Amino acid sequence: MGLHDVKKTEPSPTTQRVVKIEKFPSEISMSGWFATLPNVSLAPSLKGRVEADWVIIGGGWFGVNAARRIAELRGQDGVILLDAGAIGNNAAGRCAGYAIDLAHNPRNANFAEDEQGNIDERDINVEGINYLRDGLQRYNIQCDWSEEGKTHAAVTDRGEACLTTFAQALDRIGVKYEWYNQAQMREMVGSKYYTLGLHTPGTVLLQPAAMLRGIAANLGNNATVYENSPVVEIRYGSPWHVVRTANGEVHARNVILANNGFISQFGFYEHSAIPVYTYASMTRPLTVAEIAKIGGRNTWGLIPAESFGTTVRRTADNRLFIRNIYDYADGFHTTQPQLERAKRSHQKSFDRRFPEISHIGFEHTWGGALSLAQNGGTVFGQLGDRVFGAAFCNGTGVSKGAIFGKSIAELACGQDSKAIRILKNKARPSRAYPKIITSLGVKWSTRYRLWKAGLEV
Repeated sequence: MGLHDVKKTEPSPTTQRVVKIEKFPSEISMSGWFATLPNVSLAPSLKGRVEADWVIIGGGWFGVNAARRIAELRGQDGVILLDAGAIGNNAAGRCAGYAIDLAHNPRNANFAEDEQGNIDERDINVEGINYLRDGLQRYNIQCDWSEEGKTHAAVTDRGEACLTTFAQALDRIGVKYEWYNQAQMREMVGSKYYTLGLHTPGTVLLQPAAMLRGIAANLGNNATVYENSPVVEIRYGSPWHVVRTANGEVHARNVILANNGFISQFGFYEHSAIPVYTYASMTRPLTVAEIAKIGGRNTWGLIPAESFGTTVRRTADNRLFIRNIYDYADGFHTTQPQLERAKRSHQKSFDRRFPEISHIGFEHTWGGALSLAQNGGTVFGQLGDRVFGAAFCNGTGVSKGAIFGKSIAELACGQDSKAIRILKNKARPSRAYPKIITSLGVKWSTRYRLWKAGLEV
């Protein structure tokens, strides 16, 4: 069945509801991952009226994987994937490029004791990584995929204590890890800055924009992608849900909302999203002489032992990537002063770690949204008649986004799985505090935690 050849069986009636979208994703910077992609050819924006069995709103980790799975399961159904901007330059393409099997949260006093929670998270994240790997292999996606794991790196006594907490959690669920002393850290990274590392093998490093665009480009003949097509209104109804953009509209039998924090703009979990941004910078490719000055392995990925420390990567094309700074972003929009503040912090982190070459500065600096809920809750499941949603990853977006997207598609097709049961049992997002309280709380908390992290930054 093509996009215009829809089923004759009518869905059950539903109450009509019209929601006008008031806030839209927009960025003042370009993701360095997207900027360094070769030969990007964007899909067209939506124009005119199209009909389909399924429309997926949002082309991030949730959306591209949901669209892929729907297209696989319902090969005769028409599938449309809409993204407000360019896939790979959206929030998903602004991450650090880690597909993580098990994150750690040393701020949670019960982290090391939450055995079943850690097992569940690891299991669904590994399934998400496996689904990404399947797509990589099936479609020969070139995204610098590297199954080398991640290393949690410490600089201070506090950082080393955080690593001990993480190791306790890994011991309880039988996950292997390896300690790296200061000399081993220097051999890997090319910096004498780090005192201790804890390496875990389950994480994959990748070029996120390339992976996202690779999935979106291989959805199959029954799927169509539209970029630069922000939704301005949605009418939930029967027999069609109508999704309107500035220049077109999709009439679809089924809707999957895969737009993370912006799901609040679509009539569900309103006033739940806490708009937080994190920031990253990336150098130009290092020269042969610069590589010789610092040494180290060709690629690696460091996660800060202290959660408000600095994430650092050396990429396959010999760039250094640095990420730190969290800040409140009203309406999920950052500002130029926030971006400049982050860049100054990145330069300081660069100076600390690689003083031999830090004068080269950065080629790209950008911000990216995180969708957080007050209680850490997530959105997963059926939200209305033929309306499904997956949102609020609360971090670890690559692997979580992949399994959330795959599983919401399977749920919408009437399937069941262990991952679906785990995700359905997670807490749903609570209503956030009033904006004035939330904004001040995020600003105070992030600055305090950044200060407390000290040299880990």
